[in-house]
Amino acid sequence: MRRPGRRPALAAAAVLTVALGLGVRGLGEGAWTGPAGDALYAVLVYVLVAFVLPRRPRAFVALLAVGVCAGIELFQLTGLPAELGRAWPPARLVLGTTFGLADLAAYAVGVAAAWTADSAAARPAP
Repeated sequence: MRRPGRRPALAAAAVLTVALGLGVRGLGEGAWTGPAGDALYAVLVYVLVAFVLPRRPRAFVALLAVGVCAGIELFQLTGLPAELGRAWPPARLVLGTTFGLADLAAYAVGVAAAWTADSAAARPAP
């Protein structure tokens, strides 16, 4: 029997991750909400990369996802994402507004969690 492809599961994971991320964002400005939101952002990036490149090795997907997250974080140093966020507020959810070194650690944690869950889901059932 042929296993269904990864994409349906990845699409469901993306929807769940967005819902969780918006839920965390809606909980306010607690000390944990920023890092949790950043980690969930990285999970979503991992899921989107895996969706676009479903046959690539999971390690490649993880490295690319961390690279995308780091690139977006470094882009914030230019000030352009903050300007875009003022012009169109939803852009803040994608590009952020200000650089934070701690965000890079949260991204690594989020991608590691996504990679672990993706790898576990790929193991054949006993």
